[in-house]
Amino acid sequence: MTTWELNLLATPKAVPEVRHLLRRHAYDVRLCASELLTNVVDHVGEGTPVTVRVTVTGGGHTRVEVTDPGTRSLPVLLQPTADTDESGRGLALIEALVLRWGVEYDRGHKTVWCELEGEAPPSTVQEPSAPVGSSR
Repeated sequence: MTTWELNLLATPKAVPEVRHLLRRHAYDVRLCASELLTNVVDHVGEGTPVTVRVTVTGGGHTRVEVTDPGTRSLPVLLQPTADTDESGRGLALIEALVLRWGVEYDRGHKTVWCELEGEAPPSTVQEPSAPVGSSR
C-alpha cells in the first residue's frame, strides 16, 4: 500500500494546486480530490485545516480521503435536476465515478472518502515544494 498525504488549509486556491500535485494520478482521482476539498471550502469554511490523502491499495484500488474538523457539516448526496443550480452536484459526480464512498468519524474529525478502480503511479507523484494554499 502506498499513501500520498498533504496537510493544508482548505481554500479555493488550494483546489487547483492539489489537483496539480496529483497530476500523475488518473483524472478521476484528481477530480475526486478536487470535489471533496471543494466541499470542505463550501460547507465547513474557507481556511479549515484538512488532510488530503490518496492511497493505492494492494487490491488495485485507489482511495481518496479528505479529513476535516467539521463534524456538524455532513455530506449530502443531492439528486440534481435540470432546474437546479450548478452547485450541489459534487457528490453526485463522485457517486457516478467511484466504486463506493462514505464518511468516517474519529476524535472530533470526519473523513469523507471514495474508492476507485485502478492503480495510480505513486512513485511519480510530485511532493509539494511550498505549503499549499499559502501565499508565497
